[in-house]
Amino acid sequence: MLVEKNIPLQDLNTFGIAARADLLVRVRSAQQVCDFATSPCYSGPHAQARPVLVLGGGSNLVLSGDVVHAVVLKMEIPGMALVHETAQHRIVQAGAGVRWHDLVVWTLQQGWGGLENMALIPGTVGAAPVQNIGAYGVELQDRFHSLDAVDLHTGRAFTLQADQCAFGYRDSVFKHRAAHAGDLGLAGRAVITQVRLALPKQWQPELGYLELQRRVEASGLAAPSAQQIFDWVCAIRRAKLPDPALVGNAGSFFKNPTVTEEQCRDIIAREPKIVHYPMPDGSIKLAAGWLIDACGWKGKTLGRAGVYEQQALVLVNRGTRANSVTGGEVMTLARAIQTSVYERFGIRLEPEPVVV
Repeated sequence: MLVEKNIPLQDLNTFGIAARADLLVRVRSAQQVCDFATSPCYSGPHAQARPVLVLGGGSNLVLSGDVVHAVVLKMEIPGMALVHETAQHRIVQAGAGVRWHDLVVWTLQQGWGGLENMALIPGTVGAAPVQNIGAYGVELQDRFHSLDAVDLHTGRAFTLQADQCAFGYRDSVFKHRAAHAGDLGLAGRAVITQVRLALPKQWQPELGYLELQRRVEASGLAAPSAQQIFDWVCAIRRAKLPDPALVGNAGSFFKNPTVTEEQCRDIIAREPKIVHYPMPDGSIKLAAGWLIDACGWKGKTLGRAGVYEQQALVLVNRGTRANSVTGGEVMTLARAIQTSVYERFGIRLEPEPVVV
């Protein structure tokens, strides 16, 4: 466990916001997280007044102030391995500090499909269950097996199965705080250290999204391999999403909203071209990027925050390293977009990133 003071965070968040951390603690094992929970920098007399910010890849984060006064817990736990097999699945385990895309690549190198639709999603493995990440028809919950975490209140490690994680659309038990004793809510309390995924031995391609269907038609491949789907997903994402190494951003900034069939019919009557997808529960998911684009925001800039020219769902840093965008500018732009979409469509967009 390495403890550092007054640390710049500009290189530790993909938006490139130039904030600093009063205190940053780097951990590389589950035991170090347990040690942190009982260390003076967290469990001292002022612990309850000083929250913890768990930081993985910094790809789903907006730092709204110049200084982060929470204790920043930087997750750097490594490791990827096959830990178990059943008749139907291979159980793969990865440390919370592993880059998600690196895990996807590694599983394909072993010849194991299942994660290819989620290629190039930024961030780390430990953050994946928190957000229930997903792309192109596959969500983490579809491949999830179990995870290990540490309770910061007690310093004890524990394990959760899928049904205990309360997965929803970009949601989980890790995003909610317990209001009362016994409530299901682990935000601010649990730190994920290891994640296990169940990869199907009888792999089948997931090709439900229109962009993948078009690739299938163009290629003439009736049964594409997992590697081929991976290549397509990477090409699609690179064509419309900016590389954080070149243009600061936090990926998709807003969740795709869901509406009832009746609400969708009403919107289609006014906006016949709206992009929408039926969900298994009967609701309809709308493309937030389309809604934002329809309101004229694509390519627009407020201060040093802008909307990406190729994908209206992504907000970007228009500043420089020496004169970077602030979190306040990002949120001002986000609120302006939310107002526009609500006034035109009656739909409230919800941000995906964590705002600190």
